[in-house]
Amino acid sequence: MQRSVLQFPICARHYTYILKSCITRKTVEPGKQIHAQLCFNGVLQDASLATKLVNLYCVCNSLTYAHRLFDKIPKTNIFLWNILIRGYAWNGPYEVAIALYYQLFDHGLVPDNFTFPFVLKACSGLSAINVGRDIHDQVKKTGWEMDVFVGATVIDMYAKCGCLTDSRRVFDKIENRDVVLWNSMLAAYLKNGRPQDCLKLCSQMVFGGLRPSEATLVTAISASADLGVIIQGHELHGYSWRLGFKLNDKVNTSLVDMYAKSGNLRFARHLFEELMEKRLVSWNSMITGYAMHGHAYEALNMFKMMLTRERPDHITFVGVLSACNHGGLLHEGRTYFDSMIRDYHIEPTVQHYTCMVDLLGHCNQFDEAYHLIMEMNVLPDSGVWGAFLSSCKIHGKVELGELALERLIELQPNDAGNYVILSNIYAQAGNWEGVSKLRKLMIDRKIKKSIGCSWVKVKSKIHGFVSGDTSHPMFDQIHAQLEEIGDLMAEAGYVADTTPVFFDVEDDEKAEMVNSHSERLAIAFGLISTPPGTKLLVTKNLRVCEDCHVVIKLISRIKKREITVRDVNRYHHFKDGECSCRDYW
Repeated sequence: MQRSVLQFPICARHYTYILKSCITRKTVEPGKQIHAQLCFNGVLQDASLATKLVNLYCVCNSLTYAHRLFDKIPKTNIFLWNILIRGYAWNGPYEVAIALYYQLFDHGLVPDNFTFPFVLKACSGLSAINVGRDIHDQVKKTGWEMDVFVGATVIDMYAKCGCLTDSRRVFDKIENRDVVLWNSMLAAYLKNGRPQDCLKLCSQMVFGGLRPSEATLVTAISASADLGVIIQGHELHGYSWRLGFKLNDKVNTSLVDMYAKSGNLRFARHLFEELMEKRLVSWNSMITGYAMHGHAYEALNMFKMMLTRERPDHITFVGVLSACNHGGLLHEGRTYFDSMIRDYHIEPTVQHYTCMVDLLGHCNQFDEAYHLIMEMNVLPDSGVWGAFLSSCKIHGKVELGELALERLIELQPNDAGNYVILSNIYAQAGNWEGVSKLRKLMIDRKIKKSIGCSWVKVKSKIHGFVSGDTSHPMFDQIHAQLEEIGDLMAEAGYVADTTPVFFDVEDDEKAEMVNSHSERLAIAFGLISTPPGTKLLVTKNLRVCEDCHVVIKLISRIKKREITVRDVNRYHHFKDGECSCRDYW
């Protein structure tokens, strides 16, 4: 019978070699056998071997074994502390990593440039800004703030805690910045919803003479995707390939995501098919991209293809349920939601619930939607109740709309958009007293209605428009274009729907206010500033109102233009008098 190598007596040097191999391969079971053999032979008193065992348990996420062993070793080695702090910082509980950091001072040890990044990562995981600030003070006292590795994690900690100003202050203070430090600040801007600042900083980095890394390009391309500016994305695409990243799957996956979010699904799919390794994030980008643009069946077909190669995660199901929601696929949505829990053991997040509540509400299944909200395993947030309220508007559910607004006021007392939606529900029902009360409530609480803003890019320049604004240098031509379109639409039988107007004015004034919505101004400018047949892409910060949706469909037919509008919810592709959403959004 063949005997295990561990049954033969071997020296400490051989134990060291075997443990290093186990650490590299992350194989914990052989490590447990070695641990038992060491205890039997009395070799465990060797601090170096014990430290390697702790390291093995940590990299294999067997932290209970690591901590038991750690307690038996003389704690005079900062390396040993760093190993255990790292284990908890990577795998949690994060609180233990922080507690260990404070305990090491009691043993006369001083944290080094490895300790700080690990414990700061734990602070990031908990969003523990006060603890993070305290540790940052210690970083400064020990002189490690100028270390780019430590500085990068300080920047990241502040960014993940929402303190972007502090991140930038640390970044600016470090003189010798390498690409890792720049990447940390770029990611900080991206994670905090400031993609434009991310791209500006990226330009400064390049003009400063630093060569972008893979992480730099992925972050910059992701920022471009968030902005939905296809021209900038094209430039980054070409630049990344000129730098030699043409065959880099991570960069190309970010390009897939960028093209999908920017509306060029055909090219996104082409890049996806060219990937040498189609990772889960690549599949998720395509599924989410199809969902955003209302191509529900394409998204679901992509999901079915993915299942033959990859196991879905929670992000996959956000895309799948979003596709069902945007496509009005009630049966499929229910099926996939149940399958996510039953077959893949994925606990629904608030995003999954939001998709389902929106789908159920749109399909007039309010009892089921309300029951789902009441049974959620997480607290329903403003997104969930906002989806419920929007559905109430579609189906004229006054009492349920009032209930939803009550919950939303508790969560977002100063969000004017929620009040406006209920006001529209009242207006549709002819409840002008309700409209008046809501208006008075907003005045008393000094809540102002959100201003609609839209952007259109013409000749590499972005032009912004605000609803009702007359300050654009070409406003006279824009207004004339809208008048011309209005006359043609009137001949086609169009009558303005003024229910979105929240003010008590005459009907002709309401019609004029609707006619000056920001997306109409942007489209009119695009029409007079580009050759006939040019496609227009407009981005809006709010949801497109029903009347503007009708008008843009008519403009696409009258002017023979393809117009894409990316609002806060989704993409709308208008062509020949129709919209890709099929009037379902």
